[in-house]
Amino acid sequence: MRGRGDDGRDGAGGRRDLRILVGAVGLSTMGDHAALTALVLLVHEGTGSSPAVAALLVGLWGPVVLLGGAAGALVDRVENVRLLVLGSIGQAAVVLAMAVAVTPLAALLLAPLLGVGIAVVQPAEFALVPAAAGRVPVAAAGGHVESARYVGMAAGPLVGGGLAAAGLVRGALLIDLATSLVVAVAAGRLTARRRPGAAGARGRARARDGLVALAGDRVLATALAGAVASLLVVSATVVALVPFAAEVLGAGGAGYGALVAVWTAGMVAGAAGLARRVPARAHAAAALAAVVAQGLGILAGAAAAALWAVALAYLAGGAAQGLKNVLLRALIHERVAPAVHGRAYAAYNAARNGAELAALFTGAALVGLLGPRATLAAAGAGSAAIGLAALLALRPRALPLRLRPAPARPPA
Repeated sequence: MRGRGDDGRDGAGGRRDLRILVGAVGLSTMGDHAALTALVLLVHEGTGSSPAVAALLVGLWGPVVLLGGAAGALVDRVENVRLLVLGSIGQAAVVLAMAVAVTPLAALLLAPLLGVGIAVVQPAEFALVPAAAGRVPVAAAGGHVESARYVGMAAGPLVGGGLAAAGLVRGALLIDLATSLVVAVAAGRLTARRRPGAAGARGRARARDGLVALAGDRVLATALAGAVASLLVVSATVVALVPFAAEVLGAGGAGYGALVAVWTAGMVAGAAGLARRVPARAHAAAALAAVVAQGLGILAGAAAAALWAVALAYLAGGAAQGLKNVLLRALIHERVAPAVHGRAYAAYNAARNGAELAALFTGAALVGLLGPRATLAAAGAGSAAIGLAALLALRPRALPLRLRPAPARPPA
């Protein structure tokens, strides 16, 4: 990683900026997931319709998929701190409108506007990491950011679910509103700056350049293709885990919550504790090995008969997922030109979210056809097989040139 921000200042604020960015990501994620949990319960209880809940999720994440190219181009044209501030304020305005109405219809109509904000804010945050990290290695900085995100993902549903159960959906939305405003203020205090490159400044940052950058690097393309393909099957676990924990294991909602918490704890451990121990030359191979380990964790959990055994398998699977996520982001930072970081990440994020949305629908069909245990087993085995295939395809390409034997010199 370069030691200078894109504006040329060494360290761009050093660890202070990284702490601000990490705190902003964790706080924003907590508020967003608190609101999302409350909105899901509001729509489910208000309509009694699973398709309505699916429509809410598609409305929220669909813009990330559909607008990925345009959002990435915007990130590479406009100074990123300004985008974070404006994006957070825009999200706060949408949440305020939801809090005023507090109806399923308002949630369904306004969810796509929140999705537009997410489509812009996420690549801007990603592109800022190297500048905010200063001299901290990019994988270590990314591990801190992802750990904060996972803590927010764990805390948010607890807050939102508890408030919604008490009939305080508006309270959960107001918490999201408050965290969005705090994030806007925190982002404004960053001294790190990622300014648009020459092409972006002239308005020629093409949306497709992100996909071209990812596909043009064979190591990066192989690693990302394997990871995204695995999501097409492994994300079916989101649908299957609830009936598996509640009905097959007989652990009820508390058992489901425990498994989600254990998986998230594993993600934090993988992101914060494991990622920084992987040398840069092994990031691609280690990321795909983590895809294999994540699938095997789900497969082992599906084969277990007791909740504690499933929890152990899920702790390992979650650690593998956290490691994978950090290493894939580090790969994009390392192997893509800084001027294209916004578009490259937006392209990857669009592919990732598209695969996850598709898996939600296939997972629902598989649970009805095979049952929850068999669906989890198929998802885990399929993910591990895809990761292994990509790893085997990657190995001949992943060896750095300096590790290959030098040609023999003729004798003097």
